[in-house]
Amino acid sequence: MRAIRRFTVRTVLPAELADLDELAHNLRWSWHAPTRDLFAAIDADLWESVNGDPVALLGALGPDRLAALAADAEFVSAVREAAADLSRYLSEDRWYQQAAASDASLPQAIAYFSPEFGITSVLPQYSGGLGILAGDHLKSASDLGVPIVGVGLLYGAGYFKQALSRDGWQVETYPVIDPDGLPLTLLREADGTPSRVSLPLPGGRTLHAHVWKAAVGRVPLLLLDSNVPENDDLARKVTDRLYGGGGEHRLQQELLLGVGGVRALRLWSRLSGAPTPEVYHTNEGHAGFLGIERIRELVGEVGLGFDDALEAVRAATVFTTHTPVPAGIDRFEASLVAQYFGGDLTFDGVPVERVLALGAEDYEGGDPTLFNMAVMGLRLGGRANGVSLLHGEVSRGMFNGLWSGFDEAEVPITSVTNGVHSPTWVDRKLVDLARTHLSDAELEDGTGWLRADGVPDADLWTMRRTLRAQLVANARERVRASWRHRGASPAELGWVDDVLDPDVLTIGFARRVPTYKRLTLMLSDPERLRSLLLHPERPVQLVIAGKSHPADDQGKRLIQQLVRFADDAGVRHRIVFLPNYDIAMAQTLYPGCDVWLNNPLRPLEACGTSGMKAALNGGLNLSILDGWWDEWYDGENGWAIPTADGVDDPDRRDDLEAAALYDLVENQVAARFYDRDERGIPVRWLEMVRHTLATLGPKVQATRMVTDYVQRLYTPAAVAGRSLNGDGFPGAKELASWKQAVRAAWPDVRVDHVESVGVGEVAQVGDVLQVRAYVSLGGLRPDDVAVEVVHGRVSEADELSDVRHQELAWAESYEAGRHAFAGDVRLGASGPFGYTVRVVPKHEHLASVAETGLVANA
Repeated sequence: MRAIRRFTVRTVLPAELADLDELAHNLRWSWHAPTRDLFAAIDADLWESVNGDPVALLGALGPDRLAALAADAEFVSAVREAAADLSRYLSEDRWYQQAAASDASLPQAIAYFSPEFGITSVLPQYSGGLGILAGDHLKSASDLGVPIVGVGLLYGAGYFKQALSRDGWQVETYPVIDPDGLPLTLLREADGTPSRVSLPLPGGRTLHAHVWKAAVGRVPLLLLDSNVPENDDLARKVTDRLYGGGGEHRLQQELLLGVGGVRALRLWSRLSGAPTPEVYHTNEGHAGFLGIERIRELVGEVGLGFDDALEAVRAATVFTTHTPVPAGIDRFEASLVAQYFGGDLTFDGVPVERVLALGAEDYEGGDPTLFNMAVMGLRLGGRANGVSLLHGEVSRGMFNGLWSGFDEAEVPITSVTNGVHSPTWVDRKLVDLARTHLSDAELEDGTGWLRADGVPDADLWTMRRTLRAQLVANARERVRASWRHRGASPAELGWVDDVLDPDVLTIGFARRVPTYKRLTLMLSDPERLRSLLLHPERPVQLVIAGKSHPADDQGKRLIQQLVRFADDAGVRHRIVFLPNYDIAMAQTLYPGCDVWLNNPLRPLEACGTSGMKAALNGGLNLSILDGWWDEWYDGENGWAIPTADGVDDPDRRDDLEAAALYDLVENQVAARFYDRDERGIPVRWLEMVRHTLATLGPKVQATRMVTDYVQRLYTPAAVAGRSLNGDGFPGAKELASWKQAVRAAWPDVRVDHVESVGVGEVAQVGDVLQVRAYVSLGGLRPDDVAVEVVHGRVSEADELSDVRHQELAWAESYEAGRHAFAGDVRLGASGPFGYTVRVVPKHEHLASVAETGLVANA
């Protein structure tokens, strides 16, 4: 018999234990070991059975146990001490407050929008790297004191849980999540009724959503939930599953995230008194409609024109792209988007044609029938970035069509390399070992790992084996549970006791399973892989995990292929596939692996942060030079798998790169791991481990990443936003008017003639080239433009590289809008030199020279 309604009954705690409720509902416990220890002390077995969920733990305690705890003076004292520690964490000045004391340009508040957030496995609102990155971003912002507020959706079933069928096929289930049983608080009005936000839908329908708050340390995370009584049945299902449903369902989710998310922020500020965000960060294109809602606010509530509002919104918006392939971008039929913004749904003076223009693929190679969320994100974002140096480069090439006339290098997409939240991902045992021997300062800058009298080799090697053994024990439990689910009886599973070995070189591979990540590259030569796994002196074992999107049958077939290989009785003690990859599994998997494998098709990995987490635990990376590894591989922190760039046949390329992988594992990785001294310690291996901890440790931190965002993107965006607002938004109006005038006049802008003198027949380093350019500006003033000499090395085809830009000064004006500009260029390097001249718009409020997309080249 099925229930027609479900809800969670919460425990009423004795007054002496009242602080446990706040400790359970502030997600700092997910990265704060002492708080977890406190909950585990209540009932260690129960804590384990509820998978480390404090809310579930408290809900499972009976009155007698609560009474006994309340009478335990020592425990009550520990609770109060933990609550006081949390209070200090939430209120004390941290890095951001100290920086803001001397720098008034820092924003007072920042809104961070993401379709998923991976904070803890207890709150399953994530599918993969994007969500984990968002969760680490919030956690590190909290640790730094950065005033961020997160905005996302609360999915009724989260992402799916993964299991395997008997024949190795992925099986998905969607357990229903009860928000009342999660560490969440429902926002309520003063009279106690649930607060809600609403937005119109076609056909006269309305989408309502309640707003739940998760406390991520100091950071509030607002999650919108459409499963509310005020909605019709279809509207209630908008937030049913993460990345579920078809195109229109996805569009409705993204409308709720963007439009509803801004309205949730306004609700939060009204209820809590929190400042209105000065900067809006769009984590991938899914939340791009937030810009439309902010334009609607300025048009409908402030009275700005659309163009004025667009400038005000763009200036204070940061857009981060995470995909290196067009197929990874959400694109909707433009006619479908028009239904949600046109007709009787016009957003208070925001014309539907202007909305459609923001997402239009109106460039060479684009599809004019589609609405592109990433394109809208870039057009609404005054500042944009990729998530590694290489990904920034790839993104500039992928979106170059939006700035035709500019070289890829000038496409206004920078990069901030991702990082990971070390308190979440570094195993506590390793932390305790390090703190026993090294100071906090040495750990922060990494130098302590290189100190000769620091952590002894024997202790470090023993720790690595401990972490490996911990993974082996966990993997055996998961393999046994998986086979039971697949239909095996306990009598058939005696072999599981011998799965994996805590003394064998352990390689980990875990990630989502799109084809470009090449889960099965290791299976390119099954016999070669078998020989590596079963090597008599230097065996290797593999621990593999990953989910394929429910609609991706090709990805599911890759998993099945891998599982069938791992099921073979001859190798199943050396290779395992662990179903349902999530945060809980990862926290044992990363520390337990000696080597972290990553073999995507280069350059299709945007960043790939799992290898960072392994590195922080003393693991070495074995990876294609892609994502962050392309940036920070130095020859001593792991191994780079050679790539067969230029080989067009994908099967041939896979074969070549797989062969290189096998050779590396056998001849370098395994050889070094099993090279032991008289004490049985692989000293050379440990040198690489120490080097990794010392050099990568400080770089891969999410605190470094968030600091980069604050200094390079958030603060400039806040300054730009302030420069355009004020009473009546005069700056935004002036900039919009200026852009309109420039665009109207630009067809008449050209470089008429260029003269140069000062360099003899044989140019030498140090010579000065005197350039004079005559340009026509039509109705524009000389102050409206920059006339630049663009110079650098030149190829035989006259293509410039390593270019530099030098602005020429206005010299004199002539009739009919003609002007002369002049300046000197000093020849600073030998070799082939070339130059050209161009005209670009110039205004103090432009974020980049390419912002307007206008350029007149000689």
